[in-house]
Amino acid sequence: MSIPTSPATAAPLSAPPVRITVATAAPYDVVIGRNLGEALDGALTPYRTAALVHPVALVEMAKTLRDRLQGNGMAVHLVQVPDAEEAKSLGVLAFCWDVFGQVGLTRRDVVIGLGGGTVTDVAGFAAATWMRGVDVVQVPTTLLAMVDAAVGGKTGINTGAGKNMVGAFHEPAAVIADLALLDTLPHAELVSGLGEVVKSGFISDPVILELIEKDPHAATDPRSPVLAELVARTVAVKAAVVAADLQESDLREILNYGHTLAHAIEKREQFRRRHGEAVAIGMVFVAELAHRLGRLDAATVHRHRAVLEAVGLPTGYESGAFPELLEYMGSDKKARNGTLRFVVLDGLGRPGRLDGPGADDLAMAYAAISTDSTDSTEEGTP
Repeated sequence: MSIPTSPATAAPLSAPPVRITVATAAPYDVVIGRNLGEALDGALTPYRTAALVHPVALVEMAKTLRDRLQGNGMAVHLVQVPDAEEAKSLGVLAFCWDVFGQVGLTRRDVVIGLGGGTVTDVAGFAAATWMRGVDVVQVPTTLLAMVDAAVGGKTGINTGAGKNMVGAFHEPAAVIADLALLDTLPHAELVSGLGEVVKSGFISDPVILELIEKDPHAATDPRSPVLAELVARTVAVKAAVVAADLQESDLREILNYGHTLAHAIEKREQFRRRHGEAVAIGMVFVAELAHRLGRLDAATVHRHRAVLEAVGLPTGYESGAFPELLEYMGSDKKARNGTLRFVVLDGLGRPGRLDGPGADDLAMAYAAISTDSTDSTEEGTP
């Protein structure tokens, strides 16, 4: 499972905005920089009416954006959804449809997703299903959304069966990743986003790991050029994968590195655990599993722990939780006919698949990450 190369993966972020093209059948740009009002204006030029989906916590930001766009001649209607994972429900999706109908949203109009990954997920899914698809422009406001949720066209909501079990592939018309929005992001949320950044380092671009190892403090500083480069490199990794496999028929599965256990943890904790924290734990688990099966060397397993802990991400989970987590993993959408499937590493930057590992191997890998409690890993702070 080799990843296609992309010139952008080696390009450091310079002062001007960087544009990374996701070269799918309908190519679009991810614009990365600071104070990107003009870039957003440019992305919205083709439209005259917009439904601006935003969480409760960003109501003032949404009003400011609405006023700016209306000053440019666009009709903008606010669609307020709950904060965090509560937004990703069928009831919220139905509410979005109702508003779209009330304001007369047509296929020539646009949905704007302003917020973290939960908002970009639900806004994208609402756009995908309204009139069988209207355009969506994503404006992610968290690090996690900038490097992961807003890019790649995966949209969805949660159900009782699990996370993101209902959704659609619906590529955005543009993604505007304004790094200035990270200046006021709570530190723990910024750290959580680094879980997906580190993942990209292990599956494809080791320079990401080197940048973090060289200066972990800069990696968690929203104003640092190091974090800007980490964002650009991570987006470039995802862009290359998505361009090669939009609908996750093969290569795109490597983006699920660490996610099988992560989704089980999130379900067990009723989605109160931050996604990047759960992914960090999941990566260490599959690294230990691959090592036990002779596929990954001990040094790379240790590097997982070192890099994640350097930025304040957790690397273990409570010892008594494994039977429950195993049950949840069995119902994960990546399982096939009850067989657990994992993305593992056969070396740094060499992702591969593991189907149906033995119960003893799973238990021993989990024992290697077990802790007496989760008290020390809740907040993900340095």
